[in-house]
This record gives sequence, C-alpha cells and structure tokens, in this order.
Amino acid sequence: MLRSTLAKLAVPVPNDISEAFDILRARRLVGQCRLLYLGLIATIPPAIIGGSDAAPRWAAMWLPIAIGVLLALGFAMLVPIRADRITARFARRFIVDATWSSPLVGCLCALWCAMNWWYAPDHLRAYYPMVLALGSLATSYCLASVRPAAILNMLVGPVPIAALMLLSGHTMDAVAAVSLLVATGFLFRLTHDQHKQLVELLTLQHAVQRQADTDPLTGLLNRRALDTILAGRQDAFALALLDLDGFKPVNDRYGHGTGDALLCAVGERLRAAAGPAARVARLGGDEFAVFVPDDRATGAGSLAGRLLSVFIAPFDIDGDMIRIGASVGVSRCPEDGTDRKKLYAKADTALYAVKNEHRGAGHTRPVVKTAA
Repeated sequence: MLRSTLAKLAVPVPNDISEAFDILRARRLVGQCRLLYLGLIATIPPAIIGGSDAAPRWAAMWLPIAIGVLLALGFAMLVPIRADRITARFARRFIVDATWSSPLVGCLCALWCAMNWWYAPDHLRAYYPMVLALGSLATSYCLASVRPAAILNMLVGPVPIAALMLLSGHTMDAVAAVSLLVATGFLFRLTHDQHKQLVELLTLQHAVQRQADTDPLTGLLNRRALDTILAGRQDAFALALLDLDGFKPVNDRYGHGTGDALLCAVGERLRAAAGPAARVARLGGDEFAVFVPDDRATGAGSLAGRLLSVFIAPFDIDGDMIRIGASVGVSRCPEDGTDRKKLYAKADTALYAVKNEHRGAGHTRPVVKTAA
C-alpha cells in the first residue's frame, strides 16, 4: 500500500528516458550522500554528550553509537563508487537500497530524539527536535532526486516528534512543532518540483538528442549518429553501405513526393531485414548504411544478400508499384580494420566496384560484392 501511495505521488517518467533518469539520480545521490554521511557522523559525539541524563543508557549512548556505525558502513560502501561508471542496472539497485535503508537510520534518529525529549527537563526539550529537524531535513534534501526516499525520511523524522510536541501541552513546544511541520511541507514541495524538473530536463535533452541524430525524412539514424556508434569500437561488427540503383528515374517520373515516400519504405524494409540488434542510417540522398554487431557467423555475402532481398518485391507507393535495385558493399571489424574511416573506405570501395560492374554489364540488376 505504501509503494502504491508513493507511486501515485511520483511524476511519471517516460520509458525512453527511464535509464538516463535512474543513472542521473544515482550519480547525484552518490555525490551528495558522501558529504551527508560525513556530516551526520560528525554529529554523533555531540549527540552522545548531549543525551538526557534521565534517559535510559541505551537511548542516550548506545543508540547514537549504532547510528554512527550504520553511517560509517554506508560511507565506506560509497567511497569506491565512481559516478561516471554507474550503469542503469546498478543505479536501479542503488536507488532501491537508498529508498529503504535511509528511513531505517531516520527511524533510529527519531527514536533517539523522542526518548531524550521525553526525559529531558522542560528548559532543554526544544534542543532535541531542533537537532533532529536539521539532520532530517538535510537528509531529505540530499535524497530529493529519489523522491520516495525523501518522503519516507520526512515521515519518519520530523513528523513523529512534531506530533509529540503538539500533544505535550506546552505552548512553545506546539509553536515549534508547527514551524517544523511547515518547513517539512515546504521541503516536500521542493522535492516534488526537483523531481518534475529532472524529468522535464531529461525529456527535453532526449528530444534534442534524437532530433540531432535522426534523419528528418525517414526517421532513421543520420551520419552523425552512425559515426558516434562506430567511434572507438573494437568489438566485431559489420558495416554495410547501400546505394539505390535507378532512383533518379523514379523522381523524374513520379515526382519528389513519391521519391521521398520510396526512401521511407526502403528504410523500413532495411530495418526489418537487418534485425533488431542492427542500426540503419540514411547518409543522404539515396545512400543508406547498416551497422550489424557481431555478424561474422552469417558471412559478408549473407548480410549483403539479406539486405538486397528487400528489393525483390516492388514497393507500393500510393498505388504505384515501383521496382528499384541497389548495390551493397560490406566491411568488417576487425578483419578490415578498426578505424571508422578505414571501414567506411573499404565498404565504399566494394560498393562502387558493384556499380562499375553494373555499368559494364549494361544492366541494373544488383550484384553483391563485399570488401576483402
């Protein structure tokens, strides 16, 4: 029921930014919690010294020591984590751990505060809620990027002690309790706004990135995005360059609108033929490229043949059955090199060798040729 309530309070996160959102939250959490833990650990000795003399020994001394041990263990776990190497899987696990571990420490702190407040003389009572409020609100602020964790810390920290102060019968305790609840509500609103702003920022960033990496006509990747995928890769993959044969006559006969629709249809067929792991890009004009990770098992000829098979059936463009051919050149990493420019050159050389064969043979039927 608690999970359902927290889910309803949260701002929905679109699926296309969920991984980036988790990674960003985890990075913020790691950096802020290191400082938070150090700050809270520094408050443990004063908490022991300032414990009420009338309170039970376990509440005045052993409880702060236990809290300090938990904080030290948490800090030790955070030290080796590098924010720039956080993966989506680690981020999700880390966020879940933080969501349920931080309220546990908050409950222990609230218990320390309530016990010492209860046994303290009237003129010293106000200090304990003040100490708890500062620590709890600082914790909630640091956890603001993980909204459920921040809310839980607010509920187990300031709220219980504020309720005790309201019921104590002392006027100044009640006044302080109201101020504490107002500050908690204000922080809750800030937490909600920060969560919402993070979602909006990542959504905008994703839209801009997608627009920069997408061919506006076909919706495929563009040359820039493909270069980013290929940059620095050392693992096995295939790069196929594909050029349409006879596309200009289509534009001349049917018009550029039909030509544009044909390019979109070609892109859809290539995407289906290349497979779910492949990435298809339009480099410009009637030129396409296909990136296929670790496709050595099928062989270069098989990849080119698979791509050319999409041109066997005619394309139905607004009722016009249009046939068109293509030429394909394939290069492979690491067999043909690992440098992106060299792989482009290898595939391009094979592609234009096919084009020359077409012209020499006097026909337009596609012939498969791959880079050696």
